[in-house]
Amino acid sequence: MPAPTFANPPGTLDSITGEFVPAPLEGEIRKIYARSPLYAQRFPLHPSPLQWSCYREIPALSKKEIVERGHQAFFADYAEIERGFQTKRYEYESTGGTTQSPMTVIMEDGWWNAQTERAYQTSPILRQFTGRPYRKCVLAPIGCSSNLCPYEDHPFPHRYFDGTVYLNLSSDPFVFPETEWDRIVLELQATQPEVLEGEPVYLSLLARAARKRGVRVPSLRAVILTYGKASRQHGQRIAEAFPAPQVDLYGSTEAGYLFVGEAFKDNSQVIDANAFVELVPWRPGLPGVYQIYVTTRDREAMPLLRYHTGDIVQQFPHGFRLLGREGNLHFRPDGSLVSPSDIDAALPGDFACWHYSLLQTGETRWDFHYVADEAADHGAVESALAGLLGFGARVNAFRRKFIAPAASGKFALLKPLAK
Repeated sequence: MPAPTFANPPGTLDSITGEFVPAPLEGEIRKIYARSPLYAQRFPLHPSPLQWSCYREIPALSKKEIVERGHQAFFADYAEIERGFQTKRYEYESTGGTTQSPMTVIMEDGWWNAQTERAYQTSPILRQFTGRPYRKCVLAPIGCSSNLCPYEDHPFPHRYFDGTVYLNLSSDPFVFPETEWDRIVLELQATQPEVLEGEPVYLSLLARAARKRGVRVPSLRAVILTYGKASRQHGQRIAEAFPAPQVDLYGSTEAGYLFVGEAFKDNSQVIDANAFVELVPWRPGLPGVYQIYVTTRDREAMPLLRYHTGDIVQQFPHGFRLLGREGNLHFRPDGSLVSPSDIDAALPGDFACWHYSLLQTGETRWDFHYVADEAADHGAVESALAGLLGFGARVNAFRRKFIAPAASGKFALLKPLAK
């Protein structure tokens, strides 16, 4: 049986074609076993040099299993962790993701900032901000992945932490009143950030608010799209108001940042210093499309080993494209794949919106909801999307004032029927 494939740069795992697991990966696995009793309970590890055959027997870890076992299972003495909360050696976050099942994540002090710095170092666009002070504004769901995201209604500038202003004080940007957008845009102007980071739907609606008020932010040097899957419609609307290079930064609360690249360029790279990312073939007939199993690097609290994130990636000549969550991808009757990137490509060239969602309502019936200031040519949109889906699909387009997020606060571009 051949060795597994990894998304990390070749130099990280030089002897990956051999019988034995390369030293950097085996060393991390041994450290994870030493730090967390969870893994020895699931699969005892022998002291002999680790072979690929044994590595493959280590069961993949799922979010469901973490939730069922509880975060306490990662620690031999959870009372020590609770004492660490009092002394600020540890902190915790709760994440629901798209599964809507809450999961508590324990982080050692400084881990989030350190792995974010490593993510920036991996990006040619973001590298300019490392090692020096810079101003950043973040507009994202309240329950976002950074441990600094506020949970209380603090006035500006009390939401200004280490050069970062957190703009959002409530959930669902579609229900922000105009007075809330007035406040957000004013704080953006007052901060004059070099970096604007946020969930793509939030940033798209921020672009609409800024354009409506005639506001520009000439200080911007980069826009980071993160927390959710961005469509080209999001990217184009954001670029019209904030013309700066856009970065796709992918990760999760529990695993940290894993991939970074230029938005919509299919060149995302693994943040090598943060994780080993194993590429697991997903389905027959889809070469170059993979599930990912993540093993974190140098993580003390709740280290992850072969963690099945539920995300799908596609490999291209210059890097990877994050296709989205497994449950948010559609398969035609012939087994071929439809992803949000395919929807972007199929939409008519003159179509423009702030956000959209393609929702399957029956075996061959789909609704396309979009938020825009002007109605599109529904006939052209419906025909284009029906042609993409094929196999007798019928599409109805609806212009909406808002598109509600899931209970988790996440937005989905594509919602096929649950299988």
